[in-house]
Amino acid sequence: MAAEHSFDIVSKVDHQEVDNAINQAAKEVGQRFDFKDTATQVKWSGENIEIESSTEERAKAALDVLESKLVRRGVSLKSLKADEPRISGKRAHITCTLQHGISQDNAKKVSKLVRDEGPKSVRTQIMGDELRVTSKSLDDLQSVQALVKEADFDFAVQYTNYR
Repeated sequence: MAAEHSFDIVSKVDHQEVDNAINQAAKEVGQRFDFKDTATQVKWSGENIEIESSTEERAKAALDVLESKLVRRGVSLKSLKADEPRISGKRAHITCTLQHGISQDNAKKVSKLVRDEGPKSVRTQIMGDELRVTSKSLDDLQSVQALVKEADFDFAVQYTNYR
C-alpha cells in the first residue's frame, strides 16, 4: 500500500520581516526630504501598524514607503489591510492590520477549487485556520499547489509541512 503524502495551505506573516520593514520605512521617512517637518511616524501599535503624519497625503506616501519595504522583505501585500486615512486634530492617521490565518469561508473556497479542478485522488481537510491537502501521489500535490497559486486569491498563501 502506498504512503499518504500531504501539505498544508496556510496564510502566515513573518513578524520579524514585518518588524524589519517597519524599521526600514521609519528610517527612510525620517531621512527623506519630502517628509521634512511633517513629523511622520511608522510604528507598531499593539498588533497593528500605525502611520501618523501632518497631512493625509504624507500619511499615504508613508504607507507607500512601508508597502515597498514589505515587498522587498518578501511579505505579501495581500496580508496587509490599510484603513482609510482619518484626521484627528491636526494629524492624519492610517491603521494597518496584518491578516493571518485562512478564514472558514476562504478555506471552503480553496477546498472547492481543489475538489472541482484538481486531481480526483486529492482530499482536503479544514483544520482551524489552515487547510490540509492529502494524496497518494506527489505529482497530484504539486499540481494542486500550481492550481492554488494560479487562482490568485485575495489572501496570501504559503505551503508548509510538505511530507
